[in-house]
Amino acid sequence: MFYKNARIFTSDFQFVNGAFEVKDGRFGAVLPESVPADAIDLQGATVIPGLVDVHSHGNSGADFSDGDYEGLKKMAAYYASCGVTSFAPASMTLPYDVLEKAFATAKQLKAEAPAGHARLMGIQMEGPYFSYKKRGAQNPDYLKEPDFEGFKALFEGCGGLVRIVDIAPELPGAAEFVEKASKLCTVSIAHTDSDYDHAKAAVDAGVTHLTHLYNAMPGIHHRNPGVIPAAVENPNVQAEIICDGYHIHPASVRLAFTMFKNRMILVSDSGRCAGLPEGSQFELGGQDAWLRGGVARLADGTIACSAANLWQCLTNVLSWNIPEEEAVRAATYNPAKALGVQDQIGSIEEGKLADFIICAPDYSGKRVFIGGNEI
Repeated sequence: MFYKNARIFTSDFQFVNGAFEVKDGRFGAVLPESVPADAIDLQGATVIPGLVDVHSHGNSGADFSDGDYEGLKKMAAYYASCGVTSFAPASMTLPYDVLEKAFATAKQLKAEAPAGHARLMGIQMEGPYFSYKKRGAQNPDYLKEPDFEGFKALFEGCGGLVRIVDIAPELPGAAEFVEKASKLCTVSIAHTDSDYDHAKAAVDAGVTHLTHLYNAMPGIHHRNPGVIPAAVENPNVQAEIICDGYHIHPASVRLAFTMFKNRMILVSDSGRCAGLPEGSQFELGGQDAWLRGGVARLADGTIACSAANLWQCLTNVLSWNIPEEEAVRAATYNPAKALGVQDQIGSIEEGKLADFIICAPDYSGKRVFIGGNEI
């Protein structure tokens, strides 16, 4: 099947007017020299790859850490309806046996790959190797020092589906953990009170990711630069950012895209409150939380997860004057790269899975396709 007269976000991160082919669930020719007469005319619509969310805890009343397979399926269906065609659910700081149960549901969903659901392409293990001071909404009862053997057991138990593991680099043994874990997956700095030197040591050891930039980490100070400059200085490090409109001010989002040019990743960091009505009470990592005024908070007022989905985050940053090409890249190719699956998804390119979105140039009226089939 061919589509023509489309404004396509191509694999070199530019918009080009032309046509593309979908064949057997994958992209065929992109910008072909000749187009069949019966090609579907998209009348100038914008076509971008399906969105990839590498950091979302839940939605629709379900949370990945529940370890409930039907709940995870419900999450995947909601993602698909929002234009998120691939995702890596994020766990919370919890005991290993609870994480093991949740990871088993991810392995099952990956294997079954139900039609009409977002593809599960990995897991982000957010915790338990975090700073108490910067724990944020993570449950302090389950924080641990870096434990590579424990992590490796979880990694192997789910068939290597953990594609991102988070750590605070100031903890004892962090650099050694990073060196070993980075041979298995992406290692990210998160929930940390680290100074510049510990952060740089972690980056030198193999960190290539920052989890929810600005949140749960020290700010930049001219005499105590901290984590962020250590990451900016290394071109191999990408940075996530939550763009729900509450976690980060738009000016700070623009600054982030300037510091980490072409290295930003949009994430929703949504919890089970996403898709639920205002005022809902819900559970997050064994703690009570409430959705009030569009913001999820713990009882002490700490901002917790978000109630947004990744499509909302993308349209937010576009409204905040982030260049369109950079914004789309941050929601598609860059997160796929963080998961190590950029050879399968994340761009409209011959041979890759045909996951894409057709929408108006102003990003309204989206149509979502997974494997070439419209949802």
